[in-house]
Amino acid sequence: GLYKIKGELKEYKNLIKGKVEAHESGFGFLIREDGEPDLFIPPIEMDYLFDGDVVLAEEKIYRGKKEAKIVKVLERRVKTAVGKLQKEKNRYFVHLLDFVIPHKIYVNKKEAKKYPLGNYVVVEITQYPDRKVEAKGRIIKDLGNVKNTQTVAEIVARKYDLPLTHSEEAIKEAEKLPSTVKITKNRKDLTKQICFTIDPESARDHDDAVAIEKEGENYRLYVHIADVSYYVKEGSAIDKEAFQRGNTYYLPERALHMLPERLASNLCSLRPYEKKYAFTCEMLINKKGEVIDYKIYESVIESKAKLTYDQALAIILGEPEHVKIFPDLVEPLKHMEELAKILMKAKEERGSIDFDMPESQILFDEKGDPYDVVPYERHLAHRIIEEFMIIANETVARHMEKHNLPFIYRVHEKPKIEKVNAFVDIMAGLGYKVEYPKGEVEPKFIQKLIEMAVGTPEESLVRFLALRSMKQAKYSPYNIGHFGLASECYTHFTSPIRRYADIWVHRLLKKSIKKKFTKKDLEELPKKLEIIAQQCSQMERVADDAERDALDILKLRILKEKIGEEFEGIITGVMPFGLFVEIERYIIEGLISISDLPEKMRYDEKNHQLVGEKIRFRLGDKIKVKIAKVDEDSKKIDLKFVSKEV
Repeated sequence: GLYKIKGELKEYKNLIKGKVEAHESGFGFLIREDGEPDLFIPPIEMDYLFDGDVVLAEEKIYRGKKEAKIVKVLERRVKTAVGKLQKEKNRYFVHLLDFVIPHKIYVNKKEAKKYPLGNYVVVEITQYPDRKVEAKGRIIKDLGNVKNTQTVAEIVARKYDLPLTHSEEAIKEAEKLPSTVKITKNRKDLTKQICFTIDPESARDHDDAVAIEKEGENYRLYVHIADVSYYVKEGSAIDKEAFQRGNTYYLPERALHMLPERLASNLCSLRPYEKKYAFTCEMLINKKGEVIDYKIYESVIESKAKLTYDQALAIILGEPEHVKIFPDLVEPLKHMEELAKILMKAKEERGSIDFDMPESQILFDEKGDPYDVVPYERHLAHRIIEEFMIIANETVARHMEKHNLPFIYRVHEKPKIEKVNAFVDIMAGLGYKVEYPKGEVEPKFIQKLIEMAVGTPEESLVRFLALRSMKQAKYSPYNIGHFGLASECYTHFTSPIRRYADIWVHRLLKKSIKKKFTKKDLEELPKKLEIIAQQCSQMERVADDAERDALDILKLRILKEKIGEEFEGIITGVMPFGLFVEIERYIIEGLISISDLPEKMRYDEKNHQLVGEKIRFRLGDKIKVKIAKVDEDSKKIDLKFVSKEV
């Protein structure tokens, strides 16, 4: 078709629309909108593109390989960014170092002189780089010269274009909402019931409360979820903003809430000793872990305790000082432990995959500076809540599927056979006796491979590789099942304070139990739900990237203080140029260059190893390393080889 580019009409055939994905080595990929294989973008084109830009490109053949030639940038991902103010030959620029590919944004000299060189500043980009044009911008905020935790939140928020505040309009709407809770005839009054919340230490928004009763051999489980959709009406300013955000962003020391504070931490949050509106899924579950009966209804509850995971565990273990404070919770928690174990066993038997990846938590001092990283321990209390949320999610999803009504499901496709085969190859290379999948891959197949590695040094690597061989879970109006959970029917129902998809799940469930689906709904909702599902899936990716990025910046800062120290690591990547090693204590990767290895090495690609005369390095090997250099700006860690366990 004809495209008007820079004022001239040009004829372009089959332009490809897609998203730019930058690679830190300077090149990029065009992720095509039509789902065809990615196209390579050469470094010369990447000089004026940002990660996440939406572009039109032509496919060109260069030296026998397909490449993308960018014709037009349709949408810029980065509007404001954080960088370091620097000077070169009397010209001032903001260096965007925290981006995959660093950019220089030139700024007015007179303006720039107001700020100390080397400071971090927020720059608004007024002119984007192009073949013959430099990027220009203006400084809109000075963040000082230290990357403290708040600055990290700001850097990451600007980089991913995350909203730091709510609009006036949304805040006004939230202020107007009534805080009184009335018991009406169409809501079940459960204020007398012993229900309680179990959350992390720092949680302020409590989405879910649980209660249990034993009936003969069966368990009656109540999962009460904050009734957010009672307060957030479709089309309101709060609703529009929540749709844009898709979810809450958890940055270190700072959460960017999807809903205004008054809703997230006050009105909707199931705080103890306060009457709250809830949306309840009540299930009768037998000792095989099957839901034999269920009801979904609106309710009013009053949580009787706000437990942390550790307190809940202490009560289950019968620690006297905790039992004394919460005598009424001893019996319910015992029953919950029994039921969770039944549910875990049932889930495992159907082949559900446990990706229990090691997670880390950053500790801060009084000044808000990070000083250490510790593993985040998940234990029985976490498992109990996890199992109860999964069974509630499944129950409401089954309800909607059975009635064949428009809905948003949480789906996870089967992995591609090539990827699974590649994973099996690596397992074989690690020395495991494995077989290749015959026909369709079932969850049980992956589950068994992971089980082989449990308790070995390379366990977390194997879990990571298994995860990498999978597709990503996403939201969809079409139920294709959830591979990782080995579930035929799944949704997200339990976190409407922090996930937008759950708000819609509540709205649709309410329509269903009140029999309010109109013919128009059945025709129009599927299209609308597709847009919502796509937005929520996309913003979930953004949240994952932003949260990981923020943690990495802080980990690098901690490691800067540890230069010269030795750490245990595990080889997570073997390349012709060296070894990627994950430092176990900090869950972050560094590189040992091949020239720093003790002998001359030969790269054996098939078996993922570097081989020397006396020593060889294989994927998954334990290795001792020393931190040689930490570059916070380019996010690179150079490691030196110390020794290898034989």
